[in-house]
Amino acid sequence: MPEGDTIAYAAVRIRPVLEGRVPDEILTPQPRHALDRWPDRLARRAVVSVDTHGKHLFLRFEGDLVLHSHLGMTGVWGVYKTGRRWGRSPRRAWIVLRAAGHEVVEFDGPVLELMTEGRTRFDQRLAALGPDVLAPEFDRERFLTRLRSDDQTRHLGDALLDQRNVAGIGNIWKAEGCWEAAIDPWRSVASVSDLQAMAIIDAMRPRMMRSATVGHRAIQPQVYGFAGRPCPRCGTRIEARGQGDANRTTYWCPGCQK
Repeated sequence: MPEGDTIAYAAVRIRPVLEGRVPDEILTPQPRHALDRWPDRLARRAVVSVDTHGKHLFLRFEGDLVLHSHLGMTGVWGVYKTGRRWGRSPRRAWIVLRAAGHEVVEFDGPVLELMTEGRTRFDQRLAALGPDVLAPEFDRERFLTRLRSDDQTRHLGDALLDQRNVAGIGNIWKAEGCWEAAIDPWRSVASVSDLQAMAIIDAMRPRMMRSATVGHRAIQPQVYGFAGRPCPRCGTRIEARGQGDANRTTYWCPGCQK
């Protein structure tokens, strides 16, 4: 599933094309959106801003209309110069916005909806989100309050994936953040101090922000995906095992993560 840095990087690519402009053309090729009349509803409206919160992306249009996207496990945003071949089949495109000699395309994904600005503030799914891990000023108090309100017997790694605690962390950054802070993701939430919990966030944020700026090639994982290889810090063999109800694979070093 695309994590917060992937969504933020999509916004970085979309902004120069759409922000402050009225799209030249909007198409909704997917039959599921044929009755939504989005091209008509968004006609002659400029894109005011392109924002993200965790794994959610928002195209905010004039007139208080917002196109909200969550890519889930399968979706992707693409930005292409007009005439360039797309990265996926046109049959998988949900929406196409053309402007400034480019095409912004959303493929697949479980959530693409047009909503009012007011609904974005009161929608239960969005209101339940924790603080954005990539916010310019991370809301530490809100994060710690959410974490301490969670089940304190829960494994820390599983709690970090819960978007109600902190928005934007996925399986890669769960593993990388815990490794950077030298904290075992299998510890219970109760056994981790506030300082240790914040150390994980503080360790991952600079790396996530770099990835959000230049793309996923900047991630350079240290433990994620490297089960059986030596830890780059202590040389102990990296281990991997499913964690939480979703059984997402957690990578960690049993030698230096305590």
